[in-house]
Amino acid sequence: MIKKVVIATANPNKVEEIKEIAGDIGIEFVCAPEGFGPVENGETFMENAYIKAREAALMTGMYALGDDSGLCVDAMGGAPGLYSSRFEKTAKNRINKLLNILKDVPEGKRDAKFVCSMVLVDPEGKKLKGADGSVFGSITTKPKGSNGFGYDPVFYIPAYDKTMAQLSLDVKNQISHRAMALQPVIAYILRHNMYIQQKMKKAVKKSDNLH
Repeated sequence: MIKKVVIATANPNKVEEIKEIAGDIGIEFVCAPEGFGPVENGETFMENAYIKAREAALMTGMYALGDDSGLCVDAMGGAPGLYSSRFEKTAKNRINKLLNILKDVPEGKRDAKFVCSMVLVDPEGKKLKGADGSVFGSITTKPKGSNGFGYDPVFYIPAYDKTMAQLSLDVKNQISHRAMALQPVIAYILRHNMYIQQKMKKAVKKSDNLH
C-alpha cells in the first residue's frame, strides 16, 4: 500500500500545491529531508523528475514523487525551459530578466507554455509511473496578481483573461500544468492501493476457508 509519499523538492510551495491538487485521498505527502539536492543534469523535464524522485527515495526509503517543471517561451526558443528555476536567484529577478529579454517582442508574439513532468518511484528508485502536463498562454508586459509563485504573475491565460497569479487557487489547481501531470499519477496510486486491498481480502478469505 502506498500511504506516504515524499515529494522530491525542498520547495514547500510545491508540496502544498500538490497536496491541494491531490485532495483528501488518504495519502500523506511530505517534503524531502534536509540535505536533498540532486544534480539536475537530465536533458528533459522527465529525466530531471526521475533524478529527483530516485534520490528522494534512496534518501528516505519511501515512495517518492519527482516533479520538474518550467516555462518555455516561443520567442526565446523554448527558454528558460529546463533552467527556469536557475534563470536568476530569486523569483522577482527571474521575472525581471524575462520581461527585459522580451521588452521589444510585441503582443501576439509572446506565446509560452508551462510544462510539468512527474515521476513516481518505489523505495528502491524504480520508476512506477510518469506523466506530463502543459498549459498554454502568453507572457504579459508586467506582473499581475499575487497568488501562486514563480512565473505565475506574468503567465497570461486567454480563456480566463487572467494571469496564473490572478486565478483562485481552486481554479489554478484544476487547470495548471502540475495538475495535468499529477492526475494520472494519483490515479495510478489509487489503482495500486485498490489492487493490494483486493489481494489482501482474497488472502484473508482463503485463510478463513482453510480453517
